[in-house]
Amino acid sequence: MRRYPSGVTIVTMYSETGPVGFTASSFASISLDPPLVSFNIAHTSSSIRALHAADSLVIHFLGEHQQHLAQRFARAAHERFSDRSLWTRLDSGEPVLHGTPMWLRVIVDRLIPIGDHTLVIGLVTRVHTQAADEPAIAPLLYHDGRYHRPTPLED
Repeated sequence: MRRYPSGVTIVTMYSETGPVGFTASSFASISLDPPLVSFNIAHTSSSIRALHAADSLVIHFLGEHQQHLAQRFARAAHERFSDRSLWTRLDSGEPVLHGTPMWLRVIVDRLIPIGDHTLVIGLVTRVHTQAADEPAIAPLLYHDGRYHRPTPLED
């Protein structure tokens, strides 16, 4: 599926041992009523145990200027939250990354093992977007093993 372009997200949650997060490019909107979204996580992921214990999490949609975050959260788990200037915590405990154009707080609704991954379905409880008067930020895209910026087509 590397030939299919996708947006880049980072999923974060809080666990007994501290913040946990990973890069995910499998985000999908499932339902408007109720508001449900999904993503996949490999059974071999260093974050899978924390995910199974989590009640809630945050899905961050990365802007084209945030390739460094996508790469950071694809590295070893102990490096992901090592720079405390990149994130803070919500009152509910989940880590939130600074400067992402949009993030969703979700309650974990279902975890469905499928093949070598788990399909995570979450109920959206909060949506945070950049202010309406700010210039729109283009999304970070992933295609064929590389990060890309979208290029608008002429009308």
